[in-house]
Amino acid sequence: MQFLQFLDHLIPYDTFLNDVASRVVAMLKIDKDDPEFISQRKAWELFGRRNVERWRRQGKIVPFKRPGRLEYRTSELRLLQRTIQDYFND
Repeated sequence: MQFLQFLDHLIPYDTFLNDVASRVVAMLKIDKDDPEFISQRKAWELFGRRNVERWRRQGKIVPFKRPGRLEYRTSELRLLQRTIQDYFND
């Protein structure tokens, strides 16, 4: 049996894979109905205006310019939402 060693304990490899797989499935269920692009207003509503503006200022996302509007790729916003942010390096 293979184990993964963390600082505080050992976890069987199968247990780790099952946990990762279940998290991936849960995320896929959450994201399955997301459109490919959302408007800037909708991005502000879902992810917070200050978050979206900070990610844009930091160059982590780039809006797509459509006639009369800005849109963001939803998958990129979801990834940033799930990433631990370092707010001191703003």
